[in-house]
Amino acid sequence: MDFKKLALEYHQSPRPGKTSVQPTKPFESQHDLSLAYTPGVAGPVEAIAKDQSDAYLYTNKGNLVAVITDGSAVLGLGNVGALAGKPVMEGKAVLFKLFADVDVFDIEVDAPSTEAFIETVANIAPTFGGINLEDIAAPKCFAIEESLKERLNIPVFHDDQHGTAVVVCAGLLNALEIQGKRLEDVRIVVQGAGSAGIATAKLLCSLGANRDHITMVDSKGVIHSERTDLNIYKQAFSINTSMRTVSEAMIDADVLVGLSGPNTITPDMIGCMTKRSIVFALSNPDPEIYPEQIKEISESIIVATGRSDYPNQVNNSLVFPFIFRAALDEKIDQIDQQLLTAAVKCLASLAHEPVPQKVRDIYASETLEFGPGYILPKQFDPRLGEHMINGLKQSIKERND
Repeated sequence: MDFKKLALEYHQSPRPGKTSVQPTKPFESQHDLSLAYTPGVAGPVEAIAKDQSDAYLYTNKGNLVAVITDGSAVLGLGNVGALAGKPVMEGKAVLFKLFADVDVFDIEVDAPSTEAFIETVANIAPTFGGINLEDIAAPKCFAIEESLKERLNIPVFHDDQHGTAVVVCAGLLNALEIQGKRLEDVRIVVQGAGSAGIATAKLLCSLGANRDHITMVDSKGVIHSERTDLNIYKQAFSINTSMRTVSEAMIDADVLVGLSGPNTITPDMIGCMTKRSIVFALSNPDPEIYPEQIKEISESIIVATGRSDYPNQVNNSLVFPFIFRAALDEKIDQIDQQLLTAAVKCLASLAHEPVPQKVRDIYASETLEFGPGYILPKQFDPRLGEHMINGLKQSIKERND
């Protein structure tokens, strides 16, 4: 099967792209037209000019999210440029709509600098109820999100950071429970110190992981206190250690969270981990090490990947549509650490519940019972949206009380 050819045909026919814009009001008469446009449209214009919150009453702002990229870190393809990132942003729009009925405009920004990108997003923000940043390289992604959060009064969310972190942490909490280990006790190696790796480490600490038990590794080795080449985001996770390589870091580690690149972990490294260890090899499409290689070492290791053709897929679509649905419905202006923590707990809890037969039929080759091969819910579980959205809304209400 020529999968690339099939994908090109899918995106081209019967019309190019994956999204379109559809009207939500009737347009069947001159009267409808006079209400939708001139002269009738002057009414909502005047109302919004007097009170900008009325935009949520008379326009699609309250259900519209911008999915924005500069194309600097698209999938595993790297800096392909803004326009080449458009198919991914369109795909994101489809997931928003299908899973949470959130409308999306995908926006690809060809900006000459980080500052120019920030200004562009800030200038178009009045159109939207939320901003989803996507496929932006580290470390500039951190500065972009921080600046936009300070400047805007709508939720700003970098999914490569926080969506990934939530799903990883939810799966890891369940895996630790199965393995009989506690988050505060385990030694964790985070391989990859980009946006996802740093956000995951931060969220793990918020959930109770011991900061001193986390060893972060980038392409140059362990992030330790004697290195002079670290940006401020990596410096936050530097440790005083004699370890220098990922091989050394893996000795007696309980958990590996791989967010780096393909084939960067060897079976020998896995063999040096503790008993009942946990390996999340999340580089996609080619993981740091394949599950078959891990299972040859020990059947007791819990394995997750970013791929859909293995059990325990770690996929951001389990999270981001529902975080935005709850944020839009509750009209909050920030997606903060408390809400991310609530998302972790909501997602983790659903995997404990009996799985409907409809979902079992879709994933007939997998054993969908809470255990080593099922630590996260499936994307097509019809309970997922309601479970996540209700849980997140409850968390928002509790925070506001």
